[in-house]
Amino acid sequence: MSLSTAANHTQTDLIIAEVHGSVGFITLNRPAALNALSLEMIRGITRCLLEWREHDGIHAVAMRGMSKTGPFGAFCAGGDIRFFHQAALAGNLELEDFFTEEYSLNHLIHHYPKPTVAFMDGIVMGGGMGLSQGMTLRVVTERTKMAMPETQIGLFPDVGGGYFLSRCPGHIGEWLGLTGELVTPNDAVVFGLADAVVDSQNLPGLWQSLGSLGTVDKATLQNLVSLNSVAVKNHLERARSLIDPIFSKDSLSEIISALQADSSAWARETLSGLRHKSPLMLHVTLEQIRRARGNTLACDLRMERDMVHRCFNPRHLGKLPAQSETVEGIRAQAIDKDRTPRWSPPTLEEVTPKMVAPFFESPWTAETHPLKAL
Repeated sequence: MSLSTAANHTQTDLIIAEVHGSVGFITLNRPAALNALSLEMIRGITRCLLEWREHDGIHAVAMRGMSKTGPFGAFCAGGDIRFFHQAALAGNLELEDFFTEEYSLNHLIHHYPKPTVAFMDGIVMGGGMGLSQGMTLRVVTERTKMAMPETQIGLFPDVGGGYFLSRCPGHIGEWLGLTGELVTPNDAVVFGLADAVVDSQNLPGLWQSLGSLGTVDKATLQNLVSLNSVAVKNHLERARSLIDPIFSKDSLSEIISALQADSSAWARETLSGLRHKSPLMLHVTLEQIRRARGNTLACDLRMERDMVHRCFNPRHLGKLPAQSETVEGIRAQAIDKDRTPRWSPPTLEEVTPKMVAPFFESPWTAETHPLKAL
């Protein structure tokens, strides 16, 4: 896809890229799959951003998703997990390319030299969080459904999830990463995962206004968004008083014990939810977020690249790729849809440190790492 023509509009089946005024606009255009990211989409977004970065006439970038009824209503449900499943079973090397290029795109967005705006309407999960969290302005609506639910499919909160979850207030990041809990639009702002709440009916006008701005810089974009935003109620103290005493514990076993000792409905529901997720990947996720708290984004993404390689190549556990927790989790949730994954080990208590440690041992040297350039 090239934007070097005078047409100012380029469209493929999956990405619509337009330039209006001095703003580049990207629309994710895979509504039937809730804009789940394919390798083609990742490459298309990357090409747009790289070209627009060098284009003096483009001062800012905005991104939204297409729903089945038109623009907005869905942002991005994550990566294409059906592709993950098929590629893992077939030994398709594009699976490795997918994560290398997706994580490189995440890094590019976080370090983009021009202001960026994400319109996080509708579903914003996994890879959608990876696209949006590094943007200058992250706009949510009353329809936003935000989460990092990867432990549900035997994965971990990747796409820089270790980095941005660990920087949520207190230990909210551990809670979100382990449970995959949905975040309300209000709490997304309070937790530092969004910057403003806008009524969804105002999104088309706001999107159009961006293209007619005479001057486009961070302050101008912030002012435009703030004029359309609604007030946010700060429930941070109450949330942290509930979450921090439990999810600050040193180990997963201590977190489980604390939940068991808590008689509240919230604790019972949280514990029940954790019991349905991959025991191994819960242990891995807690370790990931704790390590990421002291890492730069580049270090975190390289760590996550190591981790995701181990997820689909679990030879350190004596398993073939088809036997991985991730392949099994995707099978249960999206392929057979029986919702009964056969986790191994089956319980949290059976996971040992020797099972967890290899996820944090890189299969590459510093010189050969696929993300060495970050």
